[in-house]
Amino acid sequence: MIHHGDCLTVMRGMPDSSVDLIATDPPYFKVKGEAWDWQWNTPTQFLGWMGELCDEWQRILKPNGSLYVFASPKMAWGVEGEVRKRFTVLNNIRWQKPGGRSNAACKAELRAFFPESETIIFAEQVGADNMAKGEAGYVAKCDELRGFVFEPLRAYLDGERQRAGLTPDQVNVICGFREKGGMAGRHWFNASQFAMPTRKSYETVQSATGLFRREYDDLRREYDDLRRPFTVTADVPYTDVWSFKTVGTYPGKHPCEKPLDLMRHIVQSSSRPGGVVLDCFCGSGSTLEAAASLGRQYIGIDADEKWCEWSRQRLASKANSLFFQEAQ
Repeated sequence: MIHHGDCLTVMRGMPDSSVDLIATDPPYFKVKGEAWDWQWNTPTQFLGWMGELCDEWQRILKPNGSLYVFASPKMAWGVEGEVRKRFTVLNNIRWQKPGGRSNAACKAELRAFFPESETIIFAEQVGADNMAKGEAGYVAKCDELRGFVFEPLRAYLDGERQRAGLTPDQVNVICGFREKGGMAGRHWFNASQFAMPTRKSYETVQSATGLFRREYDDLRREYDDLRRPFTVTADVPYTDVWSFKTVGTYPGKHPCEKPLDLMRHIVQSSSRPGGVVLDCFCGSGSTLEAAASLGRQYIGIDADEKWCEWSRQRLASKANSLFFQEAQ
């Protein structure tokens, strides 16, 4: 689905916790020679607007979702600051652009190193995949999110504990956690800081009680499905430094078009088939094509009807190509 309109207006009409992955490239602030990049007079105004975007991203992103935000070298510090106020930043990825504009630079006139990289801020909802760390105001948010994400597993484990007539401390003793309030009592049965049992502990309790009847491998698969997806291999960029060629010049090219292989890498790494991918500055549709080609649902938003139509035609063309390939 592709929406023409102001992204804040469109996102404010979207349901809470409805998106699995947000991968987007907002305006840079006075970098591109386009009116949409010069609509703010000061960095403070621009970052205030970024904060409004972050508020909506936080609301519509699922507790186990991921956020990728592109930012220019000039404003990356401020954009990351706004993201950090609302999310846990996992990486500040450096996208190297081989064969870029630096080849034409007059090195004798440089007064600083030539910027030939771009920042991609990778973040998750606060506490979505970590234990609470105890900072003021942080614990409650972590508990809320972890409790929501892992409630099906917690409810199963605690239900079996009650069926066995055991207290959490008695489960600790069975598992060999002798201290009161040990691992089982603190983490297996509580929404607060929920953690999966190890295979050894779970099977020890199974053997001792004759209950806890689900197989551990089944529980582990469910746990992994509930966690924030993240899948990389040695065959793809797995460090925080990426190297993807920029999109070459062609008639009608979007001034900020991102390479399809880069966007496919993001979608593949941080979403599952069938998940919902949002790009609220979808431009020429690279993110949307990446999502569609990998079996994800997509939502695109752009303020320019021209680019909305461009993206629709791009997606329709790719869909027709896929149809004919499958028919052969």
